[in-house]
Amino acid sequence: MQASQPPSPPHAEYLREDCMSEACKELLSSLPSEEDWVAGSLCLYQGFWFPSRLLSGILACQNHFQAHTSDILLVSNPKSGTTWLKAILFALLNRAKYSTSDSQQRHPLLTQNAHDLVPFLELHLYREQENPDLAAFESPRLFATHLPYSLLPQSARDSQCKLVYLCRNPKDTFISLWHFTNKLRPEEKGQIPLPHCLDKYCQGVSEYGPYWDHVLGYHKASSERPEKVQFVMYEEMKEDPCGHVRRLADFLGCPFSEEELRDGTVEGILRVCSFDVLSTIEVNKSGKWTTGYQNQWFFRRGKVGDWVNYMSAEMGEIIDSVMEEKLYGSGLKI
Repeated sequence: MQASQPPSPPHAEYLREDCMSEACKELLSSLPSEEDWVAGSLCLYQGFWFPSRLLSGILACQNHFQAHTSDILLVSNPKSGTTWLKAILFALLNRAKYSTSDSQQRHPLLTQNAHDLVPFLELHLYREQENPDLAAFESPRLFATHLPYSLLPQSARDSQCKLVYLCRNPKDTFISLWHFTNKLRPEEKGQIPLPHCLDKYCQGVSEYGPYWDHVLGYHKASSERPEKVQFVMYEEMKEDPCGHVRRLADFLGCPFSEEELRDGTVEGILRVCSFDVLSTIEVNKSGKWTTGYQNQWFFRRGKVGDWVNYMSAEMGEIIDSVMEEKLYGSGLKI
C-alpha cells in the first residue's frame, strides 16, 4: 500500500509551476532567476522580476486581455495598500446599489473579500484560464493588476480605459512584503533575515521589481496622459481620504452629487472600507483567497511609517539613498 502523503500547506497550489504549458516552461528555463527571499523563485522577464509561478498568467494576460473603453484597472506594487483601495473603488462604483440602510447591511464587502470582488488579471483570471470569458462582468469592469506599465496588455495602454495607480513609501512597502513572504515560509525555517532581504530589494530583486522602475513607469504615464492614469500616493490618501475619494470619483466619471456630499455618502464608503471594519468581518478573519492565501494575511496593520518598528535608521537611509538616485530628475518624491 502506498504511504500517505503529508497534507500540502494552504498555499501549495499557488506555488506550483507544473500547470504551465511546455512553451512557458521553455521560456522560463531561459530566463535569469533568483531564489533567495521570496516564496518560490523569481524570473527576470522584460526587465522586471516576477514570481516564476505567475509567468503563465502574465503571458496569457498580455496575449488575450482586451480592454474596454469603460474598464478601470487598479494597479500597484505588491503590498502597497491594494486591498484597501480595491474596497474603496468597488464601493465607489457600486454606491447607488447600497445607499439605503437596509442595502448597506447587504453590502458585498461585508461578506466577501475585496480580492474576490475585484479580481487580479494575471494572478487570478488569466492564471486559472488562458483566455477566460469575461462576459459576466458588468460595465464598468473593475480589475486589478501588479503589472508594470510597459508590460500591460497592448489594449490596456492604447484604449481609453482608466488606470488608478497606488504608490506607497518604499520602506513600508518593503516591510509589508517581508512580513507577507514570511507567512508563506514553513515555520521550521524561521523568518528570512531582514538585512539580506533589504540588500536584494535595493538591487531591484523583488516581486514585480525593481520598485523604482514600476513606480516611474506609471508616474511618467500619468504626467503624459492625466486623463487616463491617476497616480495616487497611499500616504496622502490616508491623510485626506475624503478628498481623494472625491477626486477618484471625478477621475472615473462618476462624481458625487451635491446631495451625496451632504448626506455623508463619501464618509459611508470610507467607513465600510475601513481597516477596523474589513479586518473584523468573518470572511476576512477565517476565509481563504483563491490562491490558498488566508484572507487575514491582507490585513496586517496598514499604518504609515510602520517600518521604524522593524528597521534601523541606517537601514531606512539605505533605501532613501537608493530611491534618491533612481528617481533623480523624475520630479517624483516618495
